[in-house]
Amino acid sequence: MKPKKTLSERLTERYLLVVRNEENLAEKTTISFTYAKVLVISSALFLLIFVSSLFLSKTLLAKWFDPKYEQAAQKKQLIRLAQRLDSLAIEEDQKEKFIQNFQRILRGDTSSGFIDPSKALKADASPVKSIGSMKLAPADSQFRKEFEQSQYSFVSLKSKYRELQEVFFFTPITGFISDKYDSKKGHYGVDIVAKTNEPVKCVADGTVIMSSWTQDAGYVIAVQHRGSLISVYKHNAGLLKKVGSFVNAGDIISIVGNSGEMTDGPHLHFEMWYNGNSLNPEEFVTF
Repeated sequence: MKPKKTLSERLTERYLLVVRNEENLAEKTTISFTYAKVLVISSALFLLIFVSSLFLSKTLLAKWFDPKYEQAAQKKQLIRLAQRLDSLAIEEDQKEKFIQNFQRILRGDTSSGFIDPSKALKADASPVKSIGSMKLAPADSQFRKEFEQSQYSFVSLKSKYRELQEVFFFTPITGFISDKYDSKKGHYGVDIVAKTNEPVKCVADGTVIMSSWTQDAGYVIAVQHRGSLISVYKHNAGLLKKVGSFVNAGDIISIVGNSGEMTDGPHLHFEMWYNGNSLNPEEFVTF
């Protein structure tokens, strides 16, 4: 009776695998192996396949097999959308305040929205005492008057309004100018006399920020353009666009009229404002 082999002997016992031709039994190749070698190679292949599968499942195949990957992607997208929504809300709030302030200015309301500094002081604050005479000399008074009037004068086109020179502006209406721009007299636009019921066109692409009626200017429509430029059309007979409407350059937005108290006949009062400063429309638009 043969003695039983130990486990180490069985693992290290050498075997020979012979590959022969089925037709003539000719020997093609031989492979020498042991069970230990087969076990090591099989374990290495299994470990390699396992690690590769784990790597692929966490990287390339995660979008198809890992439900957490889709949840993480959706969470990132929600965060981006929330941040964008917050920025849009802030921008919309600033734009709404700007439109309200501009509408208030067009209505001639300069009293609301301002706080009296004297009322903001504490009740127990002692009044400020005068330390000298505040009477100005005649030369100083004349200089101050000229300086205050110069605040409304048109600034040189070559420096401040250079970017507007590259924009092509449509003519809002065809006619002749009856009253030119004069900021010193408080006339911040041009009056254009045209035919009755003549359509008024928008000078450039933009969004309507005001479309209403005021006592002085009658039916007024204002359009916000790019680059903080605003065009205003007053004394209309009727308005064809509402607030928030986007208009293209050349679109009809109103009809020439004679509405409002500050008018003496059918005409269009056209103004242009850039960063809060009035512009002479004749410098940009051909009438």
